[in-house]
Amino acid sequence: MSREDSGERVLGRTGQSIGKVAVVTGAGSGLGRALAIGLARRGCRLALADLDPHGLAITRIRAEAVGATVSDAVLDVADRDAVRGFAADVAATYGVVHQLYNNAGIAGGRRLLEASDEELDLVLAVNLGGVVNGTKAFLPHLIASGDGHLVNISSLNGLLAQPGLSAYCTSKFAVRGFTETVRAEMLADHHPVAVTVVHPGGVRTNIANASLDLARSRGQTITARDEERVAYYNSRLLTMDPVDAAEIILRGVAARRPRIVVGAGARRLDRLTRLLPTAGPALTAWFDRRY
Repeated sequence: MSREDSGERVLGRTGQSIGKVAVVTGAGSGLGRALAIGLARRGCRLALADLDPHGLAITRIRAEAVGATVSDAVLDVADRDAVRGFAADVAATYGVVHQLYNNAGIAGGRRLLEASDEELDLVLAVNLGGVVNGTKAFLPHLIASGDGHLVNISSLNGLLAQPGLSAYCTSKFAVRGFTETVRAEMLADHHPVAVTVVHPGGVRTNIANASLDLARSRGQTITARDEERVAYYNSRLLTMDPVDAAEIILRGVAARRPRIVVGAGARRLDRLTRLLPTAGPALTAWFDRRY
């Protein structure tokens, strides 16, 4: 049981969010759950969404336990019409929407020549399409609130690409570009919406295991290399407590920062890619061969 699950760790109340309505996708586990509970502790009213009804119900119970008003919906963020319906329901329920956290995402862990067309399409549809769908559906409500904030979760792999994650890296680089474009549009048009892109690095979530489960459910062959990669990620790379990551993100949102890089390792790699922009592929290719 993690410290988050045991209740030993809680988020503080940095930033004034009392009474604001916040939407979190992918709220059924991991970073999404930690963001939802952190927002609840800050006094937000919540609209939560996830494809997993069981995980979503647990998050709702925990958020309500700290006093939050919560609505929830089982949602596939890749379904544009469903996301539009969700946005309309949230607006009807609360009358206003102040913050949107586009957090839902899946991993895609194969080299391009090994990945099926279906896998590539699915990762792009969820990780990029879900962010586009959520932003398009909720942005008018964020503008209408007079104090909106759009938060799109990219990844360390939106800063640095690596072998074996062709679809995932593509989607997360695209989330970065999309978010920065929306921010430029909000500034150019003088809309009252802050826009933030988040690059978490190494947060302890179930995303790596879920990628294998999804592949199995779709009848794909799981190789020993696939199993070893996931085991390595879980033991060596995905180590940051989601509660810590959520705290960094929520503090950054309160400060209205346009860009949040989460974790010391992610910050180091961010500096490296800016100082030596052509070194990244060679570095990650060496790391892939070595480990």
